[in-house]
Amino acid sequence: MWTKVAAEITQATGKQFEIGDRQPISGGCINQAYIISNVGGASPEENRERYFVKINQSSLIDMFAAESKGLAEIAATNTIKVPRPICWGVAGEHSYLVLEYLDLITTDNPQTWKEMGRNLATMHRYQISPNRQFGWHIDNTIGSTPQINTWDKDWATFFTNHRIGYQLELAQSNGGNFPKAAQLIAKIPKLLANYRPKPSLVHGDLWSGNVSFTTAGIPIIFDPATYWGDREVDVAMAALFGGFPNAFYQGYSDVYPLDPDYSTRKILYDLYHILNHHNLFGGNYQAQANNMIDRLLW
Repeated sequence: MWTKVAAEITQATGKQFEIGDRQPISGGCINQAYIISNVGGASPEENRERYFVKINQSSLIDMFAAESKGLAEIAATNTIKVPRPICWGVAGEHSYLVLEYLDLITTDNPQTWKEMGRNLATMHRYQISPNRQFGWHIDNTIGSTPQINTWDKDWATFFTNHRIGYQLELAQSNGGNFPKAAQLIAKIPKLLANYRPKPSLVHGDLWSGNVSFTTAGIPIIFDPATYWGDREVDVAMAALFGGFPNAFYQGYSDVYPLDPDYSTRKILYDLYHILNHHNLFGGNYQAQANNMIDRLLW
């Protein structure tokens, strides 16, 4: 497999690449991940060439293809930095995705977090769906769960059918117990009534594990579940699973202040991710999701 990966990198970049070192690293709950480096080249730059590689089973190649296209679409906005996709493919029983390698750091510097917020808000504010609809040109995944992106001009319909409705159907088919699911589905259009968001390009899976900074302090986002949606879905998830520092929200509001009714929609938007975590991992997420459904039905 690794011989093919090196050959594809060579073809994609136009520079000879031969793997000299391969280091496994933490790649989250879904994929295996490696950092690979060049065995040697004609220049010092080539000798230092490194790439980040994700590996999974061959049947999941569409997941990697969609991730690559999502990263490319975000990069094309020139608003916030993402790892540049290099190539993807199948080798034997494995699929792979090769990305630009970036030296990343964690930081609590308020200025860099403010910049993260500003950059994300700039992407949300100025990148509007070319057909003025919600969705994307292909389906992708949220984690490893299919994410349906069929175009719809109405946000409430899109979010009801392709986000909450889809996750609830999947959960119930797997034995999940959500007694008030039908009530919630009926109420979502009312919760979103008279709300007309613009279809902005969103990351789609913006939690603390999918953001970082370069050693120069440049904000980075990665592992997207890209689509055109209400920009509040990203802001809502940024406060989930540990949350971002206050400076992020300050920076975001400097560029694109939130709607006064955001707090109610935040529960609804976060429910999508809690349901997805139930479908992926089980555990206590069912109880958490049912609690959120109760709050939305009050």
